[in-house]
Amino acid sequence: MVEFAPLFVPLERRLQTFAVLQLIFSYLALHLIFCIVFIGLLFTRFWMISILYAIWWYLDRDTPRQAGRQSAFIKHWTIWKYMKDYFPISLVKTAELDPSRNYLAGFHPHGVLATGAFINLCTEGTGFSSVFPGIRSYLMMMHWCFWVPIYRDYIMFSGLVSSDKETADHILSRKGGGNLLSIVVGGVQESLTARPGAYKLVLRNRKGFIRLALMHGADLVPIFSFGENDIYEQVENSPGSWLRWFQDQLHKSIRGSIPAFYGRGIFQYSFGLMPYRRPITTVVGKPIEVQKTLHPSQEEVDRLHQRYMKELENLFEAHKLKYNVPRDQHLEIC
Repeated sequence: MVEFAPLFVPLERRLQTFAVLQLIFSYLALHLIFCIVFIGLLFTRFWMISILYAIWWYLDRDTPRQAGRQSAFIKHWTIWKYMKDYFPISLVKTAELDPSRNYLAGFHPHGVLATGAFINLCTEGTGFSSVFPGIRSYLMMMHWCFWVPIYRDYIMFSGLVSSDKETADHILSRKGGGNLLSIVVGGVQESLTARPGAYKLVLRNRKGFIRLALMHGADLVPIFSFGENDIYEQVENSPGSWLRWFQDQLHKSIRGSIPAFYGRGIFQYSFGLMPYRRPITTVVGKPIEVQKTLHPSQEEVDRLHQRYMKELENLFEAHKLKYNVPRDQHLEIC
């Protein structure tokens, strides 16, 4: 039976719902619309618009791998505040970040859409620049997103950058420090296990970001986002199921996949693609000091990786009771 939302709700909540609807639309449909418009214009009398943009696109092709093009104006849009209040989302600092240093952060878990990562690290919805003064935040996103006309420019404005080694090298080697590059380490593979109450991380064999930290002497920052997995349900896709087989094959073929997720609707609570109103609290851990090693050995990488996993587990254990995680629940790292 469908459970409908009340007909009369405060305007504030309506605006929160609209803000999140815009986010879901941007994730799932906006890139397709931009592609259709770009191609469609070529067959109209406005074809020159697409041609001129294509020239710009070519000339600007390296920008996503060179720290993008952040816009303070867009990062301070009021819509991000409404989006933050929908869940709500909060950002917790456990230690200072020295603006004279560069940092490489691992964000865990991915969740279905990495909502906490985007709101906290790419917008001023939770006041990142006030919480960490002097730090400029970047978040890596799948590189194919920067192949989409117009969409690429839109996402770069908020601090999203291409998930390439070249991008990391460029940001982490910047003189003067004050840069925080965040990677959602578990990626698409981890998103396939994101569901309420799940604390399974894809991390044990993810060591590329550790090597990057060593090569650039960038301090590692573990980040755990409590509630990230709670805002959506997923269709049962346990290993061995036909759905999981299809998702795994898709991941092997195109390095991407599609979580079969669902939540609530706009005017009812029973089904839809809107996330549930459940809190997300993103806790930024204490930096792990890293000495620069231009050519780290595998042993050095493994040692730092073990320390990183231990610090992440400590961060989770130290804060889990505050955010309604059972005392006997621990991280499952695979």
